[in-house]
Amino acid sequence: MEPLTHTLTALMLSRAGFNRWCPRATLTAVLAANAPDVDFVSAVGGDAAILEWHRGITHSLPAAPVVALLPLLVLWPWLRRRPRRWRLYLVSLAGVLSHILLDWTNIYGVRLLAPWDPAWRRLDLVGVVDFWIAAVLVGAASWMALARLVSSEIGSRPPAGGGIAVFALAAVLVVFTARYFLHERALAVLEARLYDGEEPLRVAAFPTIFNPFRWRGLVETSGAWRSFELDLAGGQFDPAGGRTYYKPELPAAAEAVLGTDPFRVFLDFAAFPLWRVIPAEEPEGALMIQVLDLRFSAPGEDRFAATATVTPGGQVLRAWFQYQPPGAPPRPR
Repeated sequence: MEPLTHTLTALMLSRAGFNRWCPRATLTAVLAANAPDVDFVSAVGGDAAILEWHRGITHSLPAAPVVALLPLLVLWPWLRRRPRRWRLYLVSLAGVLSHILLDWTNIYGVRLLAPWDPAWRRLDLVGVVDFWIAAVLVGAASWMALARLVSSEIGSRPPAGGGIAVFALAAVLVVFTARYFLHERALAVLEARLYDGEEPLRVAAFPTIFNPFRWRGLVETSGAWRSFELDLAGGQFDPAGGRTYYKPELPAAAEAVLGTDPFRVFLDFAAFPLWRVIPAEEPEGALMIQVLDLRFSAPGEDRFAATATVTPGGQVLRAWFQYQPPGAPPRPR
């Protein structure tokens, strides 16, 4: 999830009770809820480096007790003479775990058990940004701020906001529960059909930002990927509709790209890889070999893909990974 959701979730946890348990709980929880994203320092190594390290060890359950120490190190000058620092550590650990839990629920996923098991795990219940969860949290935080402003104007004691915080956290839980059942329904719709006479090898369903009843379905068959728009609010599903992306026959020269860092990192991450082989503009006879992840990109968009230029003899002239947000101009390579 994006930083705003992590930050406001920590604020709600603090207002729900942590701030009455120990001083500086709110600041500690907010810092801790963003601490796992310290892995963004890998961005200095470029797009491929951040893809390799983001949501890795700092987002794993085994490392959570260590990551929870980072906020305390930041606050240490103010904590040295305070007793019961262990309470702040538990608040920090709760903030870190809230971050890992939220990131686990979305379509990007986390390496939940790293370093013991480096596999990516995700629930596909929400996107990297979810409008309804953000709206609940922003609404609750705004209500708290307004209540404090009104209290200061009339000279009364400002409310703690515990009730609003508990309500917001419960509402977020309701959103996730609804998303879970809708996700299961979307998967059932996709699995119950034949596609050109074939049973699907695997299916996936990804949420949209605004409408909880609209999902993007993905189906793999032996020779193709199929992408669909699903309407769970009564819309009819046509397995012959959607978009079809055929799996190409890879030339022998394609094996050379597997040893490059961009492809190694990308294929370790990609859950739904689609390969493309097209003639390169130059040099003559060269091929452009590309693999993209259908969770985040599609042929023709090239927003999230590893690409290489390869000669007919299998020499890799150039290989790179590029992430480009939707609507952004292409970055120079």
